Amino acid sequence: MSHGHSHSHSHGPAAPVSKHLRKVIAAVLIPFAAAVFVGMIVLWPGGAPAHERTGVGFDRQTQQGKVVSIELVDCKSVNAAQVPPSSGTSAPQGGKAAPSGDCKKATVEIGTGPDRGHRFVEIVQPGAPRQLETGQGIVVAYAPAAPRDLQYSVIDVNRKLPLALLAGIFAVAVVVVGRLRGLFALIALAVSFSVLTLFILPAILQGSNPLVVGVVGASAIMLIALYMCHGLTARTSVAVLGTLASLLLIGLLGSVFIGWAFLSGNTDDNTGLIHGLYPHIDMSGLLLAGVIIGSLGVLDDVTVTQTSAVWELHQADPSMGPRALYRAGIRIGRDHIASVVNTLVLAYAGAALPLLLLFSIANSSVGAVANSELVAEEIVRTLVGSIGLVASVPVTTALAALVVSADRPGSPAAGAASGPSRKGRGRRRKR
Repeated sequence: MSHGHSHSHSHGPAAPVSKHLRKVIAAVLIPFAAAVFVGMIVLWPGGAPAHERTGVGFDRQTQQGKVVSIELVDCKSVNAAQVPPSSGTSAPQGGKAAPSGDCKKATVEIGTGPDRGHRFVEIVQPGAPRQLETGQGIVVAYAPAAPRDLQYSVIDVNRKLPLALLAGIFAVAVVVVGRLRGLFALIALAVSFSVLTLFILPAILQGSNPLVVGVVGASAIMLIALYMCHGLTARTSVAVLGTLASLLLIGLLGSVFIGWAFLSGNTDDNTGLIHGLYPHIDMSGLLLAGVIIGSLGVLDDVTVTQTSAVWELHQADPSMGPRALYRAGIRIGRDHIASVVNTLVLAYAGAALPLLLLFSIANSSVGAVANSELVAEEIVRTLVGSIGLVASVPVTTALAALVVSADRPGSPAAGAASGPSRKGRGRRRKR
């Protein structure tokens, strides 16, 4: 009786796919994974190349500091109009006239580096976007070639504590809700950032083709993240294949339209600084690599969801053939497409909101705004990524429907999975 009862209430996973199909999937994925592994070995940079700091933007020496005291002084008495722009306290009128009212005279103490304990004065104007407070942790820039009194200046606030606390809350929430799966997701996230910082970025700086590096790095992240989070199963393998096909489409479309639209990838101060420091870097290739890597995260979500939906549909009704599974899965996919594309477009629009405000202030037409290279980059990035997302739904759904329906009720695998259950139910009816 106990034997029959245990089989009548079994709720295990759906029957595995046929052995032949597992071999076919392995025959595709194993060479792909091997190619990614070899590519990482060949392109491995061994660290970012050294260069002489320019002292511009992010390319300057920094130290940690602390505001030890604040004193209110008349702005005119300290000649606040002549404060260097690097301190973030320049006058609103281009530095031509001292503002009226009280300025903050902040005494800052260096907390790290060879000049630890050294103090300097920073003048903060009333209308400055960043105000200093006593006891506040700050980041200071160090210019060794400047006169002693002007070597240090405040460039930012130290935000490590609130960021670390927020990251801790995020990690706890993921583990509490996701449990073991959430823990594996955090590990996969850490591995993804390691691939990005230890391989992709240094390899590009060393002069490797950004597109090749982006494709190899994104493929490594995809394989590690998907298999670590969802297990080494045929279901995950189908999601990997769907993601790979979509990434190839995104790379092809991105390459065509970035070249056709003459997008240089050098559109702001940061990319200009990169090009100045490393003129051998292909900036348009870097733009394309960014499109591929940026699309990967959303692609993983779409392909895994579609694969899981088809698997659950098959488990609910094992009699459904591949065509019926595809039709049911694609209906789910249409809702997913609408929400994901909208999310992607709004994410890019939100990131570019200050830029859009500038065009609005200038009363520029929609055509003029879209034609500017800075906005055209975001348009190409958004539309190419969205096309890849849309294409991933039918491709992944079709692959999942073919794979999951490969085992028919009469196959040995299916019989092994369902036979004991029917036998148990018959034994229960007899009793």
